[in-house]
Amino acid sequence: MSPFKSSTGLDENIAGALCYFFGFIGAILLLALEKRSRFVMFHALQSLFAFGAIVVGHVLSGLIPLLGPLLAALLSLLGVAIWVIMLAATLQGKWLKLPLVGDLAEKQMRKL
Repeated sequence: MSPFKSSTGLDENIAGALCYFFGFIGAILLLALEKRSRFVMFHALQSLFAFGAIVVGHVLSGLIPLLGPLLAALLSLLGVAIWVIMLAATLQGKWLKLPLVGDLAEKQMRKL
């Protein structure tokens, strides 16, 4: 359990996990509500970017004949893996940074 509270009143690790648990809705909601916890803001942004990229990948895979369904299935597996890993990491209070989108989330967080 995190000793720090987010501005939502939840422990930071719980608020961070909600960014991933509820996908886009959780990330957008916590990004809008959070005012002081950099941990929660980082994970909200990272969740938004990671799952946004997966959704875009799904849309684009629909345009590819023959290999598109295979690519979509792989993206689905990647999404589930990211979801489980990031839920576990945030509940433990870890600042696990995903490749590419983690750097983007960090840069965006500095602008907030």
